[in-house]
Amino acid sequence: VYIMKVRKFVLEDLKRVYEIENMSFNQSYEINIFKQLYEMGVGFLVAEKDNYVIGYIIFWIKNDREGHIISIAVDKNYRRLGVGSKLLSRAINVLSLLEIDKVMLEVNENNNSAVEFYKSFKFRIDRIVPNYYENQDGAIVMYLPTDW
Repeated sequence: VYIMKVRKFVLEDLKRVYEIENMSFNQSYEINIFKQLYEMGVGFLVAEKDNYVIGYIIFWIKNDREGHIISIAVDKNYRRLGVGSKLLSRAINVLSLLEIDKVMLEVNENNNSAVEFYKSFKFRIDRIVPNYYENQDGAIVMYLPTDW
């Protein structure tokens, strides 16, 4: 049986979250950005198995009425096991309690598996933003209507 726990991020998780970030994205956030986000009080959850962090999600409320998924990543050795789904579900549940109008996120236009993952949660494509990332890749902006 695969047992995984989702809990709040603590500063002791910082190094491990940064490792997961680096293995997951070509252009990753700097470690101090994670610390700043945590200090700002954003939603920051980690998934762990046997006290070992295997994934994370960061989210917040933007413009009072819009939930925003800032980042989600899972250790490459634990992908396709439901870790990302559990993290995203928990974040959506938290956001749903806050009377927001929608949940937004951006995903690299070349990351088809991520787009399909979000579509499985009923996210819809809103628009494409050209040259969104430093490497000139565009971003697909997706949203989840709050008709939960």
